[in-house]
Amino acid sequence: MIKRVFRQMLFSQILSTLAVTLCMLIDSIMIGRFLGVDAMAAYGFANPVLLAFTALGCMLSNGIQYVCSSYMGKGDTESINKCYTTVLTVGIGIAVIGMILVFVFRSPLATVLGATPGTDIHLMTQRYLIGFLIGAPAVIGAQIMIPYLQMAGEQKMLIIAVGAMTGADILFDFLAVRALDMGMFGMGLASSLSYIFAFIIGLIYFLGKKCIYKFDFKLFDIKQMKGIGVGGGSAAVNQLSFTFLILLINNLLREHGGSSAVAAYSVISTMANVCYAFGSGVGSIALMLGGIFYGEEDRNSIYTVVKTAVIYALVLDAAVIAVFMLIAKPVASLFIADDPAVLSLTAHGFRLFLISILPSCLNTTFKNYYTGIKRIAFANSISFLQNFLMPALCALLLSGLFKTDGIWLSFAAGEFLALVIFSAVLWKKSHGISFSPETYAFLPDDFGTEPENSLEMVINNADDVIAVSEKAGEFCKKNGQSSRMSYFIALCIEEMANNTVQYGFENGKDNSIDVRLVHKGPRWIVRLRDNCESFDPVHYMELHQTEEDPTSHIGIRMVFAVVRDAKYVNSLGLNNLTLTL
Repeated sequence: MIKRVFRQMLFSQILSTLAVTLCMLIDSIMIGRFLGVDAMAAYGFANPVLLAFTALGCMLSNGIQYVCSSYMGKGDTESINKCYTTVLTVGIGIAVIGMILVFVFRSPLATVLGATPGTDIHLMTQRYLIGFLIGAPAVIGAQIMIPYLQMAGEQKMLIIAVGAMTGADILFDFLAVRALDMGMFGMGLASSLSYIFAFIIGLIYFLGKKCIYKFDFKLFDIKQMKGIGVGGGSAAVNQLSFTFLILLINNLLREHGGSSAVAAYSVISTMANVCYAFGSGVGSIALMLGGIFYGEEDRNSIYTVVKTAVIYALVLDAAVIAVFMLIAKPVASLFIADDPAVLSLTAHGFRLFLISILPSCLNTTFKNYYTGIKRIAFANSISFLQNFLMPALCALLLSGLFKTDGIWLSFAAGEFLALVIFSAVLWKKSHGISFSPETYAFLPDDFGTEPENSLEMVINNADDVIAVSEKAGEFCKKNGQSSRMSYFIALCIEEMANNTVQYGFENGKDNSIDVRLVHKGPRWIVRLRDNCESFDPVHYMELHQTEEDPTSHIGIRMVFAVVRDAKYVNSLGLNNLTLTL
């Protein structure tokens, strides 16, 4: 089921990752085509501010996945709702404060970003920032919504919101530059309006009856932000490191290639965000699934997540490199229309930059996964190595040797060195060079249960239920459990699985139930996970526990009479029931 869930999430996760960059991509094309090279340079100078806001959004988004995946693994729905209420309130509040500060100090900020005071580029940088800031709260709000839609299994809503946002931005950009002649302010405003549009579409789910999350100011708990800060730290380090790297690269390019090189890098960095989306999408899934299975202490499932994530990351990004290598010049011409020299410089630089995508996708996938399994310091170290230290050192060295070519190549060199450095740490721990999922999973030695104390089975039809139940009973007896307790455990599995097959399985759909049985100390834990329609047996039992007829709902009644604890959570569109005996 893990591989199936990975495939189901992949497209919408990549698309939602692209949502942060699509408006920037469209703006870049429209600016380059209709407003000229100076406007493109101004947009490049404004980029660090845009990235700072997206850094906040990414930090909160990753923090949500980090915290809530752990809650889902434990079946703690109340804490999920506390996190939901707190993050949305704090995130929008910080966005409003940041918006006001940037607006007030926009002129000195444009100077710090590299635009020369008194020039048209300096003025255009300020105008774009003003237009973009109007939608800053919606940018943050949309990024907060994304992980919750993923966790609810609402991939279709994500696709609709991103599609609508893209269409709206194209329309608003065209109106701003062709119909209303609003210049750089209009381009920033168009992005703002499109993010607001997407945010409103997302609200349709969050304010509707289908929403499984509860927003209530009574649930506000500022303590939740500690976990969000810890979990989102790698995303914040990632974005802020990259912001400082852009400042360094812009200054090096201005020194070695002038404003034309800065304009070229503005295009390259925009296209880089598109390329990065594939590795980031895979990494986000690895973070979420890794966190869930870490909370369940499921070692084998974590190994499967690591292996699946690496395969998808490599295959997808190899395809991305091949495609963009072939179409680098046509893509560059979308941005640069009237300057052949800048067009040639951009296409050449983009091809050199593309070499960095393959090691980058591995670094991104692993640092997200390590965030999910609570290896926060290690994830932050990879972010700093990948997005600032290694490429910055390489840029300073190679720019002196090869000018602008050295700067384009510094991205690949920096990513590769970061990959080698963190791999060397893992190889030292495993006492030898190894590329196995076990090595890169980086789990504590005492993590989870021993293989002989856990049993994993799959139910695909009614005939499998009895076979799985009997196998579970035999497993319990082999592990020293009494015949009576072995019978009760087998009965729990049989009754709940029969109920799911009878009422949840649908003709023509690939329904199944993953059963995991774990013996841990004095406890026996049964986890049943299925991909049927949402159904909460714990809540269902609470609603019917006062019925006088003892034969009513007898199967669920028997199960709940013998278990010590029962927890249910719907995550990633899957029903997850955990029974403790």
